[in-house]
Amino acid sequence: MALVKPGWIVEAERHIGLREVPGVANNPTIVLWLTRLKAWWRDDLTAWCGTYVAECMRAAKLALPTRWYRAKDWLNWGVELAAPTYGCVVVFNRKGGGHVGFVVGRDTLGRLLVLGGNQSDAVNIAPFDMARVAGYRWPSEIKLLRQELPTVAAVGLSSKNEA
Repeated sequence: MALVKPGWIVEAERHIGLREVPGVANNPTIVLWLTRLKAWWRDDLTAWCGTYVAECMRAAKLALPTRWYRAKDWLNWGVELAAPTYGCVVVFNRKGGGHVGFVVGRDTLGRLLVLGGNQSDAVNIAPFDMARVAGYRWPSEIKLLRQELPTVAAVGLSSKNEA
């Protein structure tokens, strides 16, 4: 059975490959997201994983947490899930804060595959260790779609660079 992709995942996939601009310049797409979200800053040096998730949810016409720019504030948004499902928001613990993205699969080592922003300074899909999970969330406005997570062969090391 084919996966049903929620609107925010369709939007999120459109940005795969987007990267920060090194140096003093900023990626104009990230600056546009910050402008749309009414942020008080306009640079891609500030952690932007929450900005990416917020822009995808905004494009899907869904509510955002008050402090959408803080990864861990996504734990106060939507409906809590006991286990991941395709397209859910996942929040991770990391030294110095958190990280937020979308669950899009699992690898053969049992790691979550996460579509997120500011993962090695880019939008990509990266494996994350389950031990880092702080919680899973689903938009309260949308009926929960329980879908089996696609499983793919394990490739690469677990993500450790989301700052």
